Amino acid sequence: MLLDTSPILDLAYHGDPSGVAATARAAEARGVGALFVAEAAHDPYVALALACTSTRRMTLGTSVAVAFARTPMATAYSAWDVHRLSGGRLVLGLGTQIKPHITRRFAMPWSSPAARMAEYVEALRAIWSSWQTGEALDFHGEFYTHTLMPPLFNAGPIDAGPPPVWLAAVGPRMVSVAGAVADGLICHPLLSRSYLTDVVLPTIQSSRAGGARAAEPFTVSSLCLVATGRTQEQLAAAVVRVRRQIGFYASTPAYRTVLDHHGWGELHEQAHAFTKAGRWTELGDLVDDEVLGTFAVVGGLADARAGLRERFARLAQRCCPSMPYVADELLALDLVAG
Repeated sequence: MLLDTSPILDLAYHGDPSGVAATARAAEARGVGALFVAEAAHDPYVALALACTSTRRMTLGTSVAVAFARTPMATAYSAWDVHRLSGGRLVLGLGTQIKPHITRRFAMPWSSPAARMAEYVEALRAIWSSWQTGEALDFHGEFYTHTLMPPLFNAGPIDAGPPPVWLAAVGPRMVSVAGAVADGLICHPLLSRSYLTDVVLPTIQSSRAGGARAAEPFTVSSLCLVATGRTQEQLAAAVVRVRRQIGFYASTPAYRTVLDHHGWGELHEQAHAFTKAGRWTELGDLVDDEVLGTFAVVGGLADARAGLRERFARLAQRCCPSMPYVADELLALDLVAG
């Protein structure tokens, strides 16, 4: 799955929805191709609806919305409305989150996440097809069943057709689901070039080959941790925050497969023990320069921009910098827009 070009750099938005319209307007004016909104402390669909009002051309997407926090029907309505408001510019990026958040924060069921996610996407497409074509809704699955769609509740067709669905994935099982049922893959920020080359892309190729969607276009979008700044002081502070973010990711059992690929399973054990002891601010102390350089691009704006394109050249079509320390969205915009 080697490509001929370096990835397009997209903009991630993590702020309050009140600021997204201005950021999206500025990004489009500077030629940024897409803006993706994460789901953390705010609802991404609200932010994207606001971004629709200030843009006309750029792609708008979720990276990612938490699928299992909502039923397929609830997601279908939110995504359909944003897709219509934007004139068909939505990319629906979905992720599972981890079990404690689904069961304890959202109070929703958790089981067989890979199989559930595959069915979730198929349920979405069945609902959208009913709206687009007027045919009866008749979806029966192991986890979800949707068989009722009176005319009053039918959202109706969209000229652009349904939005593409990209899935966030780390381990081979969920990567395989993305290849089999989705239109794209969103790679987690705890990502190295070798893990993308040796694990992710071969899994996509094998799961997609011969399947129902084998002939359909497929997009690989990589999230990538970046430590950058306009001054040496800002850069140094960014490195501290990115080390801590890598340590946080390393503490999560679901992401251990990436560390094991590099022979760093012990880092997971140490980081997990730190979180159990409440030593959150010390997680960055576990991340040495080799680990930092493997999972993050570090440097001034120009060097970081070049580093992003070089890291995923010929492997991913798109790249979205992940900058967990950024309070000023203009820094991220300057990074991707040049």
